Amino acid sequence: MKILLVNQAFVSFDEPGFTRHFEMAQYIRERGHEMVIVASDVNYQTGARIVDGNGFIIEQTIEGVRVLRGFMLPSLHRNYFWRIVSFLGFMFSAVAASLRVKDADLVIGSSPPIFQAFAAWFASFLLRKPFLFEVRDLWPQFAIDMKVIKNPVIIFITHALEKFLYNRAARILVNSPAYKPYIVSRGVPAEKITFIPYGADVSIFTPDADGSSVRRELGLDDKFIVLYAGAMGQANDIYTILRAADRLRDDAKIHFVLYGDGKENANLRAEADRLRLPNLTFAGAAPKTKMPAVVAASDLCLAILQDIPGFRMTYPNKVFDHMAAGRATALVIDGVIRDVIEASGGGVYIPPADDARLAQVIRELAHDPARLRQMGQQARDYLVKNFDRRDKLAETLELFKFVAKESENSAFGDNS
Repeated sequence: MKILLVNQAFVSFDEPGFTRHFEMAQYIRERGHEMVIVASDVNYQTGARIVDGNGFIIEQTIEGVRVLRGFMLPSLHRNYFWRIVSFLGFMFSAVAASLRVKDADLVIGSSPPIFQAFAAWFASFLLRKPFLFEVRDLWPQFAIDMKVIKNPVIIFITHALEKFLYNRAARILVNSPAYKPYIVSRGVPAEKITFIPYGADVSIFTPDADGSSVRRELGLDDKFIVLYAGAMGQANDIYTILRAADRLRDDAKIHFVLYGDGKENANLRAEADRLRLPNLTFAGAAPKTKMPAVVAASDLCLAILQDIPGFRMTYPNKVFDHMAAGRATALVIDGVIRDVIEASGGGVYIPPADDARLAQVIRELAHDPARLRQMGQQARDYLVKNFDRRDKLAETLELFKFVAKESENSAFGDNS
């Protein structure tokens, strides 16, 4: 079976960002199938070009995985208008790249951003192959909740595009249990939607990983390291972390380390400079190959988002990596991921935007190593039992086989 996946934010282990699709492609290849990736030539987190060379489409092979990189304007971090321009530009190059894979059995469009999912649907229509819609975040609802999209006409159009893709998909794959009822509320039959969480790779993120090299690199051998690793955008509310660090400047033991990049990076650095924080380090973006050591170097991990209704429905990937590594999470996110942390006993919930409570929890845990170790062990045990990525990839591959087989006798699958 050959699977075509369109995801502009695709990265390999050598780049910063979300590597789940690279792991999926490797897993599928090991089992005698192929996943071809259509991605952009710009890293979603850093905004930098990923590949050298000229051309509308550049082909790569990364550890046996075929990747077709379509051209995209490098304007992700300018403003929302130029961000949308970048997305729309990639939509055209993604269709052109997809049409090079004429023997695919299944086409997958991943969202957000939703425009690339539309490109995947259009390619599936032209190739006469079934279309599977993977929903990683609820767009446009998250953008509407954050008031990034305010214009009623644009809201209507984006909701119409969302509904169009739901209706045209042969199946919809979601990674959070809360997404399914939301999509059902949009008029989609429940039996069309499959929930499979991403989980974490328990062989990569382990409590036995050595983080000493990262501590030495940062010059923080003797500190209690509070780690945030991930995107630095409007959604992530890193400003609450800065305010918590300001409250804890009197405790010389505690140090915050921020790994990542994004649209708000420059503004966050400026704010940290204004506050003159002696206990916070911006460490820059790091490739996935380095992240196990980065997490191992930490004593406590942070997961944080703005307090909007949509974010209460999400399963942030970083939380599962923390759990697999045996690290407790200070969770500044309400909703379904809070249910996971509280069920596992693997961390502490802090109300979103409450920097005073966040500082208090960090101070308490920094001086209670026994409690911290217990939470880390409980997190790991729960993760292995319920969210082992190897199990979840096996379920995902079975879904792909089912959709391809279900549609093999139909000219257009459910696209017509």
